[in-house]
Amino acid sequence: MSKRLFVSVDLDGLAEEVEAIQERFEGASGLNFTESEQAHLTLKFLGDTDPDRVPTLVEELTGAVEDSGVEPFEAEFGGLGVFPSLEYISVVWLGVRDGSAQLTRLHEAIEKRTAAMGFDAEDHEFTPHVTLARMDHAGGKEQVQRVVENDDPTAGRLTVDDVRLTESTLTADGPEYRTVESIPLR
Repeated sequence: MSKRLFVSVDLDGLAEEVEAIQERFEGASGLNFTESEQAHLTLKFLGDTDPDRVPTLVEELTGAVEDSGVEPFEAEFGGLGVFPSLEYISVVWLGVRDGSAQLTRLHEAIEKRTAAMGFDAEDHEFTPHVTLARMDHAGGKEQVQRVVENDDPTAGRLTVDDVRLTESTLTADGPEYRTVESIPLR
């Protein structure tokens, strides 16, 4: 049975700050919030993966981290945005103020190695972000637009010292995440 996998940087220790930012959107109809305890920045979504490929994947991710040349760094998470546009909102996200260059280098190195393994390459430019909510319908669109255009919150800073291969299991209560392997930055 395949595993649904992605590569992430987790926002360990910032759950309360992420939740406080999500509360700015409280009451916006159609918004489905992500679990603040599971807040993360996806570097690469891999999708359904044969468990037999995991050891090779971990080797390639370790190589990608080395290729990137990124050492442990401070990242600051703040600012708000949406995908694909303020007119048609499907995702509300928290941005990255400091650390974007390192996150992009990690993403590019991981992308190169995973594409060589046969995983689908991204078809859009990488925007480092943390998903706060998904919009199921446009009922609360105006409230979301107002908050995104007028608020500029900061969730805080943390030291990014690893990337994680994470398994996502879809449940009736939403996705549950489990770290399969942690790959340290050096």
